Amino acid sequence: MPPAPAFADVTASDSTLRRFLHGLPGVDTVGLEARAASLGTRSIKTTAKAYAIDLAISMIDLTTLEGADTPGKVRALAAKAVNPDPTDRTTPRTAAVCVYPDMVATAKAGVAGTDVKVASVATAFPAGRAALDVKLADTRDAVAAGADEIDMVIDRGAFLAGHYLKVYEEIRAVKEACGEQARLKVIFETGELSTYDNIRRASWLGMIAGADFIKTSTGKVGVNATPANTLLMLEAVRDFRAQTGVQVGVKPAGGIRTTKDAIKFLVLVNETAGEDWLDNHWFRFGASSLLNDLLMQRQKLATGRYSGPDYVTVD
Repeated sequence: MPPAPAFADVTASDSTLRRFLHGLPGVDTVGLEARAASLGTRSIKTTAKAYAIDLAISMIDLTTLEGADTPGKVRALAAKAVNPDPTDRTTPRTAAVCVYPDMVATAKAGVAGTDVKVASVATAFPAGRAALDVKLADTRDAVAAGADEIDMVIDRGAFLAGHYLKVYEEIRAVKEACGEQARLKVIFETGELSTYDNIRRASWLGMIAGADFIKTSTGKVGVNATPANTLLMLEAVRDFRAQTGVQVGVKPAGGIRTTKDAIKFLVLVNETAGEDWLDNHWFRFGASSLLNDLLMQRQKLATGRYSGPDYVTVD
């Protein structure tokens, strides 16, 4: 697959790609974290909160990525994605169910006839330590089983060693393996990239390589999505669209558990990238427990009281 025309010269060699990525403006750590903290203090009115809760529900990739996953658990998760609150049919569906490749067919059957997508992690998730042909086979298997979206992990070792062209070529190859059927989310594992400058470089590298989404984390390391690293990635997609006309989505994943957290991230989206990203085609939450808190808060707004602990299912 040829490189994007606007970046053909940039991706001609490791040295040209390195020159471009290291030529990006350095990140002002103090300024970035201060702005993320400031936006996180914004308060919203009750009517706006109700809208934000429904929007956040519609943006969730409801996720189970455990070695103990069973077909029954995946079917239950798919049912919850399609009908999050059986007591209130006005509750939005989630955007997707995210599972391992061997569970894609089960998830697909569970959401059949709805607009809920099936996302699958691939490329030797979460470590990414496998040969490229194995990663591509992993991707093709998931797509063949019906995956609408592929969440791939980059080779962080190659990235941190400065082998940017290797990372670029892997992303391009996985994108090609997705075909026309599946959108590609590229996971950076920001907690392992060490610096904000590296997160900015990874963001541009992923977008140049053809990512449909850039994603913070696997949820399997100590540091996952934070307001600061998500703000940085939102700035990157905003600037990339301004330069190329191509819009790329953002998915923070891991550690977002409460309605308050979700609303903070939605404020970040609105104030940084803009309203065009306030849609589940362009912004997602990778989460498992977040949905339950959103449902509890949604009922609190509707009834004025909190529900008992048996109101939501335990996933």
